[in-house]
Amino acid sequence: MLTHVLPNTLSQFLWNLFIGIAMIITLYTCNFYYLVAISRNQKKNKSIELKEIPTVTLQLPIYNERYVAARLVHAVCALDYPKEKLCIQVLDDSTDETYDLLEKLVSEYKGKGFDIQHIRRHDRKGYKAGALRNAMKFAKGDFIAIFDADFIPPTWFLKKALTYFCTPNIGLVQCRWGHVNEKYSPLTKAQALSLDFHFLVEQKAKSNSHLFMSFNGTAGIWRKQCIDDSGGWHTATLVEDLDLSYRAQMKGWKCVFIPDIVVDAELPVQMNAAKRQQFRWAKGSIQCAIKLLGGVAIKKIPVDTKVQAFVQLTRHIVHPMVLAQFLILPILLASKINLYVVSGLPVLTIIAYLAMGPVAYILVIQQMYAKKWRSKTLSYFYLIIYSAGMSVNNTVAVFDALFGKRNEFLRTPKFGIIKNDDDWRDKAYALPFTKTTLLEIFFGVYGIVGIFIAIFSNNPVFVPIIGIQVAGFLYIAYLSISHSTFKKGKSRGRVESKAEKMASNYYKAALAGIIALIAVGVVMAFEEYGSTIYPLDQSRGLLIRIQATSDPQSIGNDIKTVQQLLPKSGNPVWIFPTQDTDFGMMQKDLSTMSGTLDKISTTSADTAAFHTGMLNIHSQATTIVFNLLDATPYMYVSISNMLFGSIWVAVIIGIFALLKKKKQSLDKNDED
Repeated sequence: MLTHVLPNTLSQFLWNLFIGIAMIITLYTCNFYYLVAISRNQKKNKSIELKEIPTVTLQLPIYNERYVAARLVHAVCALDYPKEKLCIQVLDDSTDETYDLLEKLVSEYKGKGFDIQHIRRHDRKGYKAGALRNAMKFAKGDFIAIFDADFIPPTWFLKKALTYFCTPNIGLVQCRWGHVNEKYSPLTKAQALSLDFHFLVEQKAKSNSHLFMSFNGTAGIWRKQCIDDSGGWHTATLVEDLDLSYRAQMKGWKCVFIPDIVVDAELPVQMNAAKRQQFRWAKGSIQCAIKLLGGVAIKKIPVDTKVQAFVQLTRHIVHPMVLAQFLILPILLASKINLYVVSGLPVLTIIAYLAMGPVAYILVIQQMYAKKWRSKTLSYFYLIIYSAGMSVNNTVAVFDALFGKRNEFLRTPKFGIIKNDDDWRDKAYALPFTKTTLLEIFFGVYGIVGIFIAIFSNNPVFVPIIGIQVAGFLYIAYLSISHSTFKKGKSRGRVESKAEKMASNYYKAALAGIIALIAVGVVMAFEEYGSTIYPLDQSRGLLIRIQATSDPQSIGNDIKTVQQLLPKSGNPVWIFPTQDTDFGMMQKDLSTMSGTLDKISTTSADTAAFHTGMLNIHSQATTIVFNLLDATPYMYVSISNMLFGSIWVAVIIGIFALLKKKKQSLDKNDED
């Protein structure tokens, strides 16, 4: 059983912070289960029979999508809908051969009688939102359907989706995303399940209720009047879809989600592409929170609508909170603070964790997928690792948004991957890993140290909790590096150039170097813990045993052992040090305890002198325990540790700089 001791000022602050964060994360988690309950009771959306066929404009925003752009245009032109009622806008901001491909394709379909336009701007101002806003002046009809480049609408899409505009106040019909390459890898399986949670729980719960739901940027149809009435497309955030849908609902328009209409799309198969997509969504949501929550707060709408809007727009703040907890937990464990739900019953901690997480989610999966739930459960375990590791990437996005840093709208590259044996590594658009990977490696190594702390502090119950996050950080970092490539536009059968071979060799050397650095960091951290922190833990245990006994011989042996374990001098608090954390003063106190013990060891245990001496020894032992608790956290941030950490980080940054330099050299050779 873990002995509970009162924490010092720093530990108390960290404990309060840890508990406060846990409560906030729990509230966000409970909100998901609240939406699960609502989604189970939702009735099917009403639809009407179309008395006349309305004119529809289809907008296809495209930027450098050579592998999927043609597939989208073919799918749109194959829709079972009268040609004279279709206006197809190919919004092409491409700067590569995608433009030539689309220009030829548009010309072919024009020759077949389609009303199809190839709309190209002089610049990418406003990115996707800017392209959509520019195209609105050329739109025809009362409805606007939008499809991203990697989507494949079924032939019956328009005829079925338009029937759900059954009342004049419905401004948006959002359809569900399907996944053509869900089974490609564990990465795509995790992403598919995450998106299904969003659509089949969150979107379903909010549709046909007074809660605000979001447009997902594609696979949806807008009423043109709704877009105009809501102020059109804004370019201030990275998620123009979320922004417009909230502004529309604040104006009184209704948005509905149709789970029965599924539009297949391609999931990112490269980790760096998935991270880019997640970054854009996380940053954009926080940007929308900053932009819209003031208006939501003063709007005359139900209180629960305001609460749900706040939760949806701010939910990505959970990511930095998770990282903060991850950093704090090993420090609290080293400080011997009781973190269990019920003191002395650590099993309840794991039960509570499992009940709020895996068990509840598996029950939700059973409800969502019926007979297919077992295979989806395996995907859920992929998702746990993926989500844990992605918290670093999304935390950077959150802080980018909070500090107002403007980012270019970076699209998620797609490679036309459908079959499991399709390969993307030799194609253009593959992304190199970024400096965020360095942070993921840091958190992974820190977590490994945290696992050792949990073991040596007699808190093994926390090892699996820390281990899941460690696995996530290292998994994301590993795939970020292994999925990187510096071979631009390589074709099958083409012999690698000398520059490409050099780049490949540098990449392999860098990967080996990073792996070696991780191994060295783990070994040195383990040795440092064993030589500096663990002796303090042992000393506290012996001093606590001294407090509980009155046997002079046992106390004498323990005092001698503690004197050997503790440093003879020095103070780990190098900023504003105090005598409480001075090891030289602790050694003097131990010597005083030894002297007192020598004096009373010759007296009878029944005398007042013996009892007084023992009280003094027990009191001094208690004082030293608290002094060690004060000193322990600072042992982690000693000057030597900080120096080693700085060198370790500098070396990894140097590897990144070398890779960037070689990539620039390869790019220059390609241009020549």
